[in-house]
Amino acid sequence: MDPKSPSKPPDDARRRKLLEASLGVFVRFGYRKTSMEEVARAADVSRQGLYLHFATKEELFRAAVEYALGSYLEAALAALTEPGRPLEARLVAALDERLGCYIGQMGGDASDLIETSGVLTGSLLADHDSRFEKALARALSDSPLMDVYASAGLTAPQLARTLHATARGWKHTCTSRETFVEQVTVAVRMLFAPLRRGR
Repeated sequence: MDPKSPSKPPDDARRRKLLEASLGVFVRFGYRKTSMEEVARAADVSRQGLYLHFATKEELFRAAVEYALGSYLEAALAALTEPGRPLEARLVAALDERLGCYIGQMGGDASDLIETSGVLTGSLLADHDSRFEKALARALSDSPLMDVYASAGLTAPQLARTLHATARGWKHTCTSRETFVEQVTVAVRMLFAPLRRGR
């Protein structure tokens, strides 16, 4: 392929830079108040350069949300499977990577992001949530914890959904990431409390 061909895929590093810059702008100003000009300025490229990669603000927003969700999910899955760490610590780290990272990020003008995300990205968030919950369930199903909860008729997917929902609730009420980690740690300790009875 001719390196000057316009159909050549964009350079990954440049695309990543554009997406990261756009995320910062969207999170600060919200969807409606963000302009392509502002994103181009934040990414240190010309407006024309930005439009070469993303034809519209909607396309840029969808790509940025997909990039962010994918990055956070990848970090969460890495934390969840980190060798040598106890499961409790891995669960807390994974929930922090998946949800804690959002706390304190949004600017005052960004209140329209959640609504816009639902409209422009469809089932993307639900798909990522589902993948994360399945990974949580796999980690829990390999734990001695399931011997205790199975006798109560509870499954690993049910525990994973409950833990994820609890962490999502804390994401909306905690004012700092540190507080979020503290609250999620309490939730995980509660989950593991039956294993400590015999110790």
